[in-house]
Amino acid sequence: MTLELSFLPGIAAMFMLMFARLGTMVMLLPALGESSIPARMRLSIALALTLVLYPIASSSYPADLMTNLPRLGVLLAGEFMIGFAVGLTARMITSALQTAGTIMASQIGLSFAMGSDLTNSGQQGALIGNYLSILAVTLIFVTDAHFLVIAALHDSFKLFPPGNLMPIGDITKVAVDTFAYIFSISVRMSAPFIVVGLVFYFGLGLLNKLMPQMQIFFISMPVNITLGIALLLVLIGTIMNWYLTHFAEQIGRFTAG
Repeated sequence: MTLELSFLPGIAAMFMLMFARLGTMVMLLPALGESSIPARMRLSIALALTLVLYPIASSSYPADLMTNLPRLGVLLAGEFMIGFAVGLTARMITSALQTAGTIMASQIGLSFAMGSDLTNSGQQGALIGNYLSILAVTLIFVTDAHFLVIAALHDSFKLFPPGNLMPIGDITKVAVDTFAYIFSISVRMSAPFIVVGLVFYFGLGLLNKLMPQMQIFFISMPVNITLGIALLLVLIGTIMNWYLTHFAEQIGRFTAG
């Protein structure tokens, strides 16, 4: 009895192509690709998702991969490009919290308080932005919004079929629209702090004119910080709920539904 194993190279090639796309996306996507998650765990997630999605998406790949190695190389490069483009575009959504946190911190006098952002490669950022980023990742898993991210991984095989030319124009438009949308929602999230900051500093200027002998700086700083933290405690639930709504909306652009 002869055991036929000639199909294994083709299966391995398909698995490698799927892992190239899914692994690149998992490393960049929000929630699943945070730098606070160890790289080994992210690789394990990517491998597990590839195993789960292989029976569903393997039919999208040509069966004769091993007979045409140049074509296999082109497909591999295309899978990396698709994973990188989709993952990086989705990753930009989480940067809205850092931008909003920086604006809030500058309005309430905490712009000098910097710390390492555990969700964004450990780079320096305002403490309020870091707190909002960590809170957003926690809420994404608590509210099961990470399943929407997994759905985007699955539907990427429908939106960008393997072997087809990647729609550079469409990807560029989505990236530019997402980038502009980041600043829009960042300003809207921090709008209450901007308004309170304008009113507060206007009142300080008026008080300085009326009482020039008063040391305004020593009074304004603690009052400004206290007022800003109190406003953040009051609005944090509304801000994060509003952000999660827009997060789902933006990630939903990468799903076929």
